[in-house]
Amino acid sequence: MLVGPGALRVRARAVARGAKDEVLMKAYPPAKVRNVALVGHGGSGKTTLAEAMLLCSGSITRAGRVEDGSTVTDFEPEEHSHHMSTSLSLAALEWRGHKVNVLDAPGYADFVPEALTALSVADLAVFVVSAVDGVEVQAEVLWRAATDLGVPRLVFVNKLDRDRSDFQGTLRQLQDKFGAGVAPLELPIGEEHDFQGVADLLSDTAFLYEPGKCTANAGPVPGSIEDMEHTVRAALVEGIVVADDDLMARYLEGEDISADELSKTLAEGVVSSQVFPVVCGSASRQIGVDRLLDAICDIGPSPLERPPVLVVPAAQDGGDTVEVPCDPAGQPLAYVFKTVADPYVGKISLFKMASGTLQPDATLFNTRAKADERLHAMFSLRGKEQLSLTEVNAGDIAGVAKLSATNTGDTLSPRHMPVRMVPARGAGPSWLEEATAAVLALAIRPKSKADEDKLMTALHRLQEEDPTLVVRRDDETHQTVLSGTGETHLAIAMERLARKFGVAVEHDDLVIPYRETITTAAEAEGKYKKQTGGHGQFGVAFVRVEPMERGGGFEFVDNIVGGVIPRQYIPAVQKGAEEAMAGGGPYGWPVVDVRVTCFDGKHHPVDSSEMSFKMAGALGVHDALAKAGPVLLEPLSLLEVTVPDAYQGDVLGDLNSRRGRVQGTETGQRGESVIVALVPTSELVRYAIDLRSLTGGRGRFKARHDHYDVMPQNLWEKVRRERAAIDR
Repeated sequence: MLVGPGALRVRARAVARGAKDEVLMKAYPPAKVRNVALVGHGGSGKTTLAEAMLLCSGSITRAGRVEDGSTVTDFEPEEHSHHMSTSLSLAALEWRGHKVNVLDAPGYADFVPEALTALSVADLAVFVVSAVDGVEVQAEVLWRAATDLGVPRLVFVNKLDRDRSDFQGTLRQLQDKFGAGVAPLELPIGEEHDFQGVADLLSDTAFLYEPGKCTANAGPVPGSIEDMEHTVRAALVEGIVVADDDLMARYLEGEDISADELSKTLAEGVVSSQVFPVVCGSASRQIGVDRLLDAICDIGPSPLERPPVLVVPAAQDGGDTVEVPCDPAGQPLAYVFKTVADPYVGKISLFKMASGTLQPDATLFNTRAKADERLHAMFSLRGKEQLSLTEVNAGDIAGVAKLSATNTGDTLSPRHMPVRMVPARGAGPSWLEEATAAVLALAIRPKSKADEDKLMTALHRLQEEDPTLVVRRDDETHQTVLSGTGETHLAIAMERLARKFGVAVEHDDLVIPYRETITTAAEAEGKYKKQTGGHGQFGVAFVRVEPMERGGGFEFVDNIVGGVIPRQYIPAVQKGAEEAMAGGGPYGWPVVDVRVTCFDGKHHPVDSSEMSFKMAGALGVHDALAKAGPVLLEPLSLLEVTVPDAYQGDVLGDLNSRRGRVQGTETGQRGESVIVALVPTSELVRYAIDLRSLTGGRGRFKARHDHYDVMPQNLWEKVRRERAAIDR
């Protein structure tokens, strides 16, 4: 246990809180820190691998199971009930004098933004691939993201103890999809239920595991794979030495290159993202997990080996960027990459120290909120367990509670030099923005009056934890709309609303905002007459309505001559006409693209008023619209769908069934097909779900409102019923 002043302050606070056995984690210099993101397709075993890493390091004494809801990194009730990771979690462990911050990222498509967040702060991405299922779609998506973000990669082929596991087949898939840089460092010993260890190609040594043990017994490579091991090792060594002229010369002269020299050169290839080593094992049986931790520490890059972060002055939106190296002696600079709403502690902010060193009770400046934030007790996280820290060095990842003004994406810096960090994701291509966009929306409503009072506050707190959620209130349809990346994402968001904030909601179909217009000209008399004693109300306005071109909006024409309506009442007629159109035509939706002309009227010298002529204008327009051939207009969205060529025909057929009009197709930057079409917005309500099903998760899209156009008459009755339901 550390006994410096920082440790004593932390201990004093723990005693004041009544803590008995607070766990402390010592501070590590940047060279001894490894920030590792576990990413891959859902079900490949990432959470089980994180559990095995914690067990092998001695951080836990018993491995939990995803099926039982007992793992360290899946600690949310929603993760237990759905048997999958739904949010990014952090598990810090110590291994061979290093601190390894394991970022366990979800693999389901709805939670890609969480995985991208992990990649944005990781110095190494470990892709977990199932030897049974091979390379699946989310592994492809996240590999592309890691490539664009410049994150070094390593592959762990998991589940080699399962039936139908195939290491060689999986390795071929990896090389076919991700290129020749994919190089095996290990070969499995045994197959399926007989899988018992790995052969390390660098040291030419076999490591065999006994049941229930994390560490292996080293020995010679078994004769059953000896020939294969020598062949693969020779190819690996040649691939490594070619990057170093001195090693290459010695190798050609017949000299044996040591495993340490090969490892050092290999590490240089990893940090430059030219080599992607492949190791293997079984997370559920803890085979090869210690070897993976060794590889992370030996050939994985430290924060010092990664490019400097970029910052801009806080007062500038597009100023010149400045590089800030990972230096513990530099000015303190922290980037908050995730916020967690804890029902007991409050808001927890996870941050990565880009520069400098922080100690408890330090004060930094939030450049977005323009507020000072005092960082009291800081801690590493191991799932939901907090490990107190006496200081946080550059390159490390930590958490802090109760930063009132700080949200995800904020930068904390000294007050005298306020800067804003440029996050890695901000530098990525547009497809990363598409992958994190809220593309599926549903309408939610509170179950009770008590829920209604708390709804918006709870939604805003939920957005702090999950910025990919979008909340808006549609004043026209009177719906609260919640948007997310998929059906499961939204379902879990509503579950968290109920559990964390005590707000129960139900969901309805999303109402599309239609419009109405007219096809012919028509005239009508608007007459408002009311006598209640004393001064009455009297006003008559004759109006003509005419269709305008699409997008024309509204136009009012004053054709009154001879003073039949006094000049001071003409604006009231116009206001009445505007309110009548906004209030809805024969089908109940706002009326657009209409010219209203007031050409005659009558007034009374005593009983006429602005109110009477406003009512007369509204009544006249309402009657005229009913006689002018009203039609319904539906919103059309400009849809851009990007899919692999193999799915182009299926997507085009599906768009045709949605009444879409294809505007063109072209080839994207990665050789994919980009289809542009105008599609009725009502046909895109569930398009995110349908496109994912149609393309196996490989398609993506973006849509924006383009214009309104006439809706087929056979669909009008459906829209009329929807409007009636809203009015009720």
